[in-house]
Amino acid sequence: MRATADPERIIATARSWLGTPYHDQASVRGAGCDCLGLARGVWREVVGPEPFPMPPYSRDWGETGTIEVLAEGARRMMSEIDPAEAGPGALILFRMQPRAIAKHVGILTGPDRFIHAYERLGVIEQPLSPAWRRRIAFAFLFPDRS
Repeated sequence: MRATADPERIIATARSWLGTPYHDQASVRGAGCDCLGLARGVWREVVGPEPFPMPPYSRDWGETGTIEVLAEGARRMMSEIDPAEAGPGALILFRMQPRAIAKHVGILTGPDRFIHAYERLGVIEQPLSPAWRRRIAFAFLFPDRS
């Protein structure tokens, strides 16, 4: 497993995005982002430049398929961990509908809290309720700046 970034730094960086308005496929703190844009912004501030350009993606949380696009992308850059072992600072991917691919991203800030960008609400920190927890499909650790 590669060296991982300091969870406290990840959380502080994610919290600096709180209040950023929701904007599909954007990633600009204070101006607009979606859930993936939040993760990309935290990556840029904690790890460094994004390793590859982000292709356009659909907003369809019910999208099905055989390829977990978000998880495959994360595996290229991050260490995957068992979601049950994910702690503060971990990137978590949610499957919003049964049999759909994972299409939502958040960052754990505590054992029962997370930050994410949500349509109409923007970037918020909220409890990781049982309804959210059961949707977690994957978890990853941000790498340490190389």
